[in-house]
Amino acid sequence: MNPATQPLTPVVQAHRLAKSFGPRQAVAGIDFDVYHGECFGFLGPNGAGKTTTIQMILGLVEKSAGELLVFGEPVPERLKWIKRRVGVVPQHDNLDTDLTVRENLLTYASYYHLPQPEATARANELLKFFALDNRQHEVIRQLSGGQRRRLLLARALMHRPQLLIMDEPTVGLDPQARHLIWQRLKNLKEQGVTMMLTSHYMDEVARLSDRILIMDQGRVVAQGEPQRMINDLVGIDVFEVVCADEEALILEAVAAECHARSERAPEGLFIYTSKDCAELERAIRPCSQWLRRPANLEDLFIKLTGRTLHES
Repeated sequence: MNPATQPLTPVVQAHRLAKSFGPRQAVAGIDFDVYHGECFGFLGPNGAGKTTTIQMILGLVEKSAGELLVFGEPVPERLKWIKRRVGVVPQHDNLDTDLTVRENLLTYASYYHLPQPEATARANELLKFFALDNRQHEVIRQLSGGQRRRLLLARALMHRPQLLIMDEPTVGLDPQARHLIWQRLKNLKEQGVTMMLTSHYMDEVARLSDRILIMDQGRVVAQGEPQRMINDLVGIDVFEVVCADEEALILEAVAAECHARSERAPEGLFIYTSKDCAELERAIRPCSQWLRRPANLEDLFIKLTGRTLHES
């Protein structure tokens, strides 16, 4: 059979998955699948239910209702078997600061009962892969933030997991460190590692994810391929305009004639277009500040979840 025509194999399956903490429903009956070999992006404002969903997959929180399967096995009934096949990169650094870089990897390998020769070979491979081999004998407190994040990734991969779950893997890093991690994650995907990614860096999610899911207030508000969702739900281009109220009224009227969506925000007027409109471009040019750019994932995120902060 041609690989392109083979049916997709689900690694994670959630059906009507729900979790309540007393009267508060953190996850409200959501459905999604994560398929073998893909990177699946999990997005949502703080308090949307992303972390609770990940915690249910990892068995850290018990579901209140619904079905949750990982590798076709039920959670939490088969959790011990599942956890041996999952690698986790936490948002918060939990490396052992009293150990060296290499010792952190080998200690972690012992939790999975890897034979010493295999653990040593795997540590050597990952230290080189994440450009840490020249720091392997240093204690953790001597590492930079980027080096520690790379070590967290290396540690999560020591037992060759089939599913890698990453919570904000590049939080707080400089651009060079982020780009190195992106490249390494692309390499892992090419090797067939399935990934789940949560991040507030929209460019990161757009760059890495094959499909995304956006949650808000415990519910799934959209899921699918990022660029297709952007085109369908936002548009092709965005005009950002700073102008007086009188000018904004005129632009909104012209935008409506062009079947473009306009939105006022404290930082200016946003106009979302799905096709070129000469009339709109002529009307915008006299404005003192404006730019035209491609629509992106952040535009989609804000359209679906709003511009204002809200607490769960």
